[in-house]
Amino acid sequence: MRRAIPAALLTTIALVASRNAQAQTDTTLPDVTVTATRVPTPIEDVPAGVTVITRQVIEERGYTTLVDALQAVPGLRVVQSGGLGGNASVFIRGTNSNHVRVLRDGVPINDPSDPGDAFNFGVDTLADVDRIEVVRGPMSALYGSGAVGGVINIITAQGEGKPHGRVELAAGLPRAVLGQAQLSGRTGRFDYNLSVQSRSDEGFDDTPQRESVHTGERDGFRSREGSLELGYTPIEGTRVSLLVHGRTSVLGFDELGYPAFDHPNDTGRDNDSFGRVGVSSHLFDGAWETNLFVARDQHYRRYVTLLDPADPNQASGDSRYLGIRTDVQWNNTVHLPTLPGVTGNDLTFGYEHIDDTAHERLNTSTDGFPYLADVDARETQDAGHVGLQTTVLRRLALTGELREEGVSDEGNAFTWRIGGSLAVPELRSHLKAAYGTAFLAASLFDRFGVDSDGYVGNPALKPERSRSWEIGWSTDLPAFGRSDFVSAAVTYFHTDVDDLIETVFSPVYTSENVQRATLQGVESSVSVHPLRWLEAVLAYTYTDARNRADNSQLLRRPFDQASLNLRLTPLPGLTIAPEVLYIGGSSDEIVDNDGFPIGVGRTRSGVIVNLNATYQVHPHVALFVWARNIGGSHFEPASGYQLPGPSFLAGTRLSF
Repeated sequence: MRRAIPAALLTTIALVASRNAQAQTDTTLPDVTVTATRVPTPIEDVPAGVTVITRQVIEERGYTTLVDALQAVPGLRVVQSGGLGGNASVFIRGTNSNHVRVLRDGVPINDPSDPGDAFNFGVDTLADVDRIEVVRGPMSALYGSGAVGGVINIITAQGEGKPHGRVELAAGLPRAVLGQAQLSGRTGRFDYNLSVQSRSDEGFDDTPQRESVHTGERDGFRSREGSLELGYTPIEGTRVSLLVHGRTSVLGFDELGYPAFDHPNDTGRDNDSFGRVGVSSHLFDGAWETNLFVARDQHYRRYVTLLDPADPNQASGDSRYLGIRTDVQWNNTVHLPTLPGVTGNDLTFGYEHIDDTAHERLNTSTDGFPYLADVDARETQDAGHVGLQTTVLRRLALTGELREEGVSDEGNAFTWRIGGSLAVPELRSHLKAAYGTAFLAASLFDRFGVDSDGYVGNPALKPERSRSWEIGWSTDLPAFGRSDFVSAAVTYFHTDVDDLIETVFSPVYTSENVQRATLQGVESSVSVHPLRWLEAVLAYTYTDARNRADNSQLLRRPFDQASLNLRLTPLPGLTIAPEVLYIGGSSDEIVDNDGFPIGVGRTRSGVIVNLNATYQVHPHVALFVWARNIGGSHFEPASGYQLPGPSFLAGTRLSF
């Protein structure tokens, strides 16, 4: 039976929920977002769910990876197969893991060599990140293919102000070492930001302790990452920039197998190199802002399994993936004149060209039977977009965008989005609503891949398409002399996705547009600031994601998910930031206690507790302790992969 959203639950949420965009972070986060409309816009005027994770929040909560930072975002479900370095997927509002467009400073960085054109969130660290902007809802009208559930924009720090820097050194258990440094500033017409990071962890055994095949063999992780952002301002209002970013990661992992085998000889390497050069300029006294850049992103992954005589599956393999993306963008904002009763008129328009190449050589063997899969393919995408943003009578903020995108050999996709946010200052409230469409182009493997089991890609695949709408309310409730005592809001969302791609036999194994899904739910949170030294942020998400063919629940989408973040400053310079995460049980492919898959079932729920503390002992010296999963939860984000055990890092941050 389809599970309905309880009316009592909606009523409760409406009374105690908080501003979707701001509740995730503390009161210091900026009140504007760039990603949601391409124009710096107050979050309360954006008709979408927005979360901004600032550098301050990253440091106070001890976030060192993308997975850490995204775990508590309303509407997001993060699934990592094991610990650090393990493949991690993000499901936004119940959509698929490849329905999120991931950007680095506005450049799409999803891996074209991934069979589903998805992004692995499990390997990237945060040394050079200034902030992360998460926008929930259909964003293809702004960012094209893949932005069905939303967009995550990783924004690199940029040099400004006098030369300054920071150094962080930390060590902990189990045998973990972290070092990172940043040098940033502006000198004359030049600005610069240099960031480097090195991390090494002994890791944990990804195989659940409940399984008889568990051996305790640790899957370690090592990562080296660096970036350099340079800018030159030849004349006031014009900046030429260069960004280079590189990361290399080595990780251990466990394959499930049939049965699962706690393999000590699985090693992966995941490397990424990114470069962008561009120029931005403010023309006609700032009335026209224009930005032109060229970027190139290259992903290389290799996974090696050495034969182990004790492995009942006699598994071995050496698989390689290389994805290359070149992106050219020209984006513009024209600030139009104000009219009586109509202000903040911004016209945006631009063009984007993407050139994707994928090379895949999957080579594995089980019980002496090889499995091979290959793809060598290339495609281009050309798109134009236009948008308009305005405010009517200082109360109603309206936004609208549309985009026409052509994919080589796949036809065109037209998407659009419109929404509004109505301010009701008499009630300290905002009402918002939005409707939009989105699409996901078929991956290069879906269209051109082949394997030794008879799979042949289908070049005639159509894009997956969606229609989404949402409606929400937010309010601020002053009390006890504090204007920010409580902030409350609730958003209902609904998405229908058609032409989902699935592998079928017709009359050969290939991919077809055969599936449809309906996704609905509620995002909510409550932010309470009763005392100067205490803030509490509670977020709750209800998601009902269904296959429309048989009404079954989509895998790894729990009905219920919640988070609680506290920020306590009981003493000058001391910040304590506990975090509690709750993930409800979900439908999944179940692995039993002997390591065998037994079909689709329901996983158990889990609670994760993290505790972080920072003490500023001197204006330039801080001590910190970051502890994760302090309760030793055995929760399995994906059945057959256990959450890492308790870990902590203790160290110092020096600034100058």
